[in-house]
Amino acid sequence: MSTPELLHRLLTAPGPPGHEEAPAAIWRAAAEKFADEVTVDRMGSSVARVGGRGDRPLLAVVGHVDEIALVVSHITDKGFLHVSGSGGWDPQVLVGQRVEVLTRSGTVPGVVGRKPIHVLESEERKQAVELKRLHVDLGVRDRDEARSLVREGDTIVITGAPFELRDDRLVSRSLDNRLGVYVALEVARRVSEAGGGAGPVAGVAAVQEEIGLHGARAMAFGLEPDLAVVVDVTHATDAPGVDPGQLGEHGLGTGPVITRGAIVSRPLNDLVDAAAESVGIECTTEAAGGATHTDADVVHMSRTGVPTAVVSIPLRYMHSPVEMVELGDVEAVIAVIAALALRLEADQPLARW
Repeated sequence: MSTPELLHRLLTAPGPPGHEEAPAAIWRAAAEKFADEVTVDRMGSSVARVGGRGDRPLLAVVGHVDEIALVVSHITDKGFLHVSGSGGWDPQVLVGQRVEVLTRSGTVPGVVGRKPIHVLESEERKQAVELKRLHVDLGVRDRDEARSLVREGDTIVITGAPFELRDDRLVSRSLDNRLGVYVALEVARRVSEAGGGAGPVAGVAAVQEEIGLHGARAMAFGLEPDLAVVVDVTHATDAPGVDPGQLGEHGLGTGPVITRGAIVSRPLNDLVDAAAESVGIECTTEAAGGATHTDADVVHMSRTGVPTAVVSIPLRYMHSPVEMVELGDVEAVIAVIAALALRLEADQPLARW
């Protein structure tokens, strides 16, 4: 299975929180080829809506289009950039990475620098890397040259093209969560091709998830879905050091991961389980006694409440430039949610109990 062309384009478009316009534009252009309506709200979240046999129930399939990034916080006299995080970085991952600064005039290449190991004091070598000890080097001579290229507040993303490994495994930055928006759009497309379900389906590319779920909060209030499936990634527990006893057992190739717990809707999860069985796909479980740390945490309490499920894709090395996924898991998630959409009934019971 090769990487779908749309997914590849989404992965290579930089989209930091609050600056998601490049991947969002790609997403909307793809949606316009089949959707009945494509809209974007004031926050920047995009919605592709396909009609059903009736007006209800409206199912929202939600992914987030932003990726973790850095922000230029200061430019030194010698032109080095100090940075702060926009999203959850492990600073160890950043050392030695190639980056690009996103400016109003275009992108500016650079590298993340750190004091070399040869000149670190013995105690420094034992310490974890801190973001404040890193800098971005544009290769300029001084502050004036740097300021002719970039400004404080400009955002920065890691560069690097996606590539495929054996067994249909894909490596890239921003799989968290361009996978989710790809799934949301593909579900809407397949439901449209199948003639629609009982009610409309809205694929959503929400913004600013990585800094507080902001886009999904506004989107859910405005869209008023009757139920929602949030699609995100979760930690693959087949990698060294990742404990299945804490997170559940779901490695690459094990298919969709269904979150079960306090916030998610048990009746909706039952429908997801039935949809998975109808297409012959086995799912695994992730437990969440409280927050899911996805857009579901705000979608489920919009207005008077939205029955919400979380369907995740196992992913290795989250929040790094080498996030890894198995493409078969992505396809399985699409198949299950599309089946769910087509099996919904006009008078579908949605109460929690």
